[in-house]
Amino acid sequence: MTESLRAAIFLLALLFAAPSLAQDKAAIEQQFRQWLSQSLWPMASAQGVDAAVFKSALNGVKLNWKLPDLVPPGTKPLSSQKQLQAEFRAPSAYFAEKNIAPVAAGGRQRLSVHQATLSRLEKMTGVPGRFLIGIWGRESGFGSAKIPYNAIEVLATKAFMSTRSEMFTQELVAALVMLSQKRVSPQDMKSSWAGAMGQPQFMPTSFLKHAVDGDGDGRADIWNSDADTLASMANFLANSGWVAGRDWGFEVTVPGDVACHLEGPDRGKQLSQWAALGIERIGGKPFPKKEMGEQTFLLMPAGRFGPAFLVTPNFYVLKKYNESDLYALFIGNAADRIAFGGSAFADAWRDTGAMRRSDIAQLQKFLEKGGYDVGGADGLPGFKTRRSIGEWQQQNGLAPDCFPTPALMQKAR
Repeated sequence: MTESLRAAIFLLALLFAAPSLAQDKAAIEQQFRQWLSQSLWPMASAQGVDAAVFKSALNGVKLNWKLPDLVPPGTKPLSSQKQLQAEFRAPSAYFAEKNIAPVAAGGRQRLSVHQATLSRLEKMTGVPGRFLIGIWGRESGFGSAKIPYNAIEVLATKAFMSTRSEMFTQELVAALVMLSQKRVSPQDMKSSWAGAMGQPQFMPTSFLKHAVDGDGDGRADIWNSDADTLASMANFLANSGWVAGRDWGFEVTVPGDVACHLEGPDRGKQLSQWAALGIERIGGKPFPKKEMGEQTFLLMPAGRFGPAFLVTPNFYVLKKYNESDLYALFIGNAADRIAFGGSAFADAWRDTGAMRRSDIAQLQKFLEKGGYDVGGADGLPGFKTRRSIGEWQQQNGLAPDCFPTPALMQKAR
């Protein structure tokens, strides 16, 4: 389901559930204007936002009722059960060749075009250019994606009435700081429906922390300048802890007697120790000698139902750009294909059966009652959920596969 369709369904649901809402929109807009002057302005002023800039930026802004995840005053958020009813998509859909092939193909061309800039950035930050190109392609199709929203309108709407109003208020103030410091013109300040801006899709707080001038014109323009976009992404990764000289990770085979619940960034071992357990690199290729004494981490994003990896700390730096194992794997695979050729991961992502996020949340609550740390019952099977499943399976005489399935749901009831 697309975000626009979800937003439309959400708005219709609100109208049917609360017939007075359409009539009350004018009153809510008035509350919004009061919130801007009485609540937002003191916060913005404390951050150095100029009064004239504040007035100019917000004077004609109205609430965008088409955005998703809105909670208008006088209404309640959709219940967690309704929010989590969406079908959980297997990782195979995320890694469909139609998604990753254009990034790899377009990335190879741009790797050549921007080679001088990328080489300079790698010397400065330690971040190889292939990762910057991969992120650029994934985030905005190398700048070709339409990013049509008024960032101030989006952020103001979500700051006033969304399920994460505190976070969006912080981002709105940061956007006003950008305008007050003349880091961007109001006309250029376009974003996604979630407020992410420009070719690298930075939130305003990320822009203030990481955006830099890459083309030497004295300003960081992540909307129109390829060089500024690449330099800003490199700065983001470097500031997030990128380790120069290390790769992101390696696809591996994990023997059946190596527990899948050894996964996680807090259960690392030296690569030589993993190798001593029988974990081998796909295709029989040796691990780089320089990595053998370094700490790496087991990653099995689909448990025993898909590819497995030994990843370095740089994998978790990629996750800081987008807090998703699959996102970081996508960037890692795309980057390798951009620079070295190759194709998809060697092992296949296998079908695990239809699940809803609410089903997975129910399973997470079951495990929590048993004392397992699943990282929260959010309906998403992160590494804490996956390894908790494996530990529960082992303790109950089942073969651990470390992934939620309909069959597991039956056994856990």
